[in-house]
Amino acid sequence: MSRFESLDPILKWPVLRQARRRDLTALGDSAFSERSMTLTPRTSEADRVVKSICPYCAVGCAQLVYVKDDRITDIEGDPDSPISEGCLCPKGAATFQLVTGTHRVHDVLYRKPYGTDWETIPLEKAMDMVAERTKKARDDAWEHTADDGSPLRRTRGFAHLGGATLDNEENYLIKKLFTALGAIQIENQARI
Repeated sequence: MSRFESLDPILKWPVLRQARRRDLTALGDSAFSERSMTLTPRTSEADRVVKSICPYCAVGCAQLVYVKDDRITDIEGDPDSPISEGCLCPKGAATFQLVTGTHRVHDVLYRKPYGTDWETIPLEKAMDMVAERTKKARDDAWEHTADDGSPLRRTRGFAHLGGATLDNEENYLIKKLFTALGAIQIENQARI
């Protein structure tokens, strides 16, 4: 029998326990309940911890991603990070909800040109459509040489505007990809 089971239900009320034990700050024994005595952190049962970087800005705050049964159970700041020393801003602290929230869209929505309705399509089909349209835009606007015969090997058929949630590595790869495709208009809104 625990010490809480023996108490009369009225005496279990925290304010009465606090007054009876003369615990004016409520930082002592009166602050505990049967439930709080058995609580454990979500991180204590993780199978593994994966180091990651917060996706929201270019600061690069390190995160610890706790995983159990291949599901994320918690995301916290990494105290070993020389950048953030375990601290996360409100957006970084909400990364867990970004990854696991029920509001997160898991389908690709597509609206045909001049259409008014959205339809759900498979991700593979959407990726193929993006690749086909990128190649067509590239081929249609390809400039192999200038008027004087000097090589250009570029296209003005598309551009890329990156976002502040991209980290340095993603921006590096995007720059390499779009340069290899011949794009010359590559920008990032984080500079604006």
